[in-house]
Amino acid sequence: MDSAAEDQPGSSATQDAPEVPMLPDVLVRRGPARRLYDWMLHWAHTPYGTPALVLLSFAESSFFPIPPDVLQIALSMSRPRRAFFYATVSTLASVAGALLGWAIGYLFWEAIGGFFYKYVPGCTPENFQLVGQRYHDNAMLAIIGAAFTPIPFKVFTIAAGMFHQYVSLGTLLLASLVGRSARFFLVATFVYLFGERARELIERYFALLTFALFALLVAGFLAVKWLL
Repeated sequence: MDSAAEDQPGSSATQDAPEVPMLPDVLVRRGPARRLYDWMLHWAHTPYGTPALVLLSFAESSFFPIPPDVLQIALSMSRPRRAFFYATVSTLASVAGALLGWAIGYLFWEAIGGFFYKYVPGCTPENFQLVGQRYHDNAMLAIIGAAFTPIPFKVFTIAAGMFHQYVSLGTLLLASLVGRSARFFLVATFVYLFGERARELIERYFALLTFALFALLVAGFLAVKWLL
């Protein structure tokens, strides 16, 4: 009798057994880019998704090479009605990170500039000189363009500190706010309007989108040298 009761679907043993969340097995079989995408989606179902978005957006504006758009998209697709909340989080954290980039260029460059030249993509003496010339011409437009496009934003925030005679903090903050909000709210609008359809499109054309994003990232680095 006892053993039969234990086997019933409604038994307390079955009801009390906790469900352990596990990542799907496809994470083991898929390529690195797809695993990264699935891992980002996994963050969307944890209590740490929003803090991770804050940290990634902040760091990308000052020293980190990976843009926050992927995590923003993953979080927004999991909760489309909060897409504009995540866009706001990305924008504010990114603008705050721009302040750190400015401080690095203005206060700490002599001490840590060598590290950036060696390890941070896009940070070269030639690129900083090119950005400095652009700031001399029109700092507001230069920052807005870098904040909105795949051009490495950190190069511009650090250069704003290095060439502070051309870029006031007010200009940096306002231009960063305009460019970053335009970028992140465009992403939010896409996810909000298409919802699950957006996820289906990403799932179906993932390989093509991965190639396109990589091409845009490379184009952004090249643009620092050839388009400025």
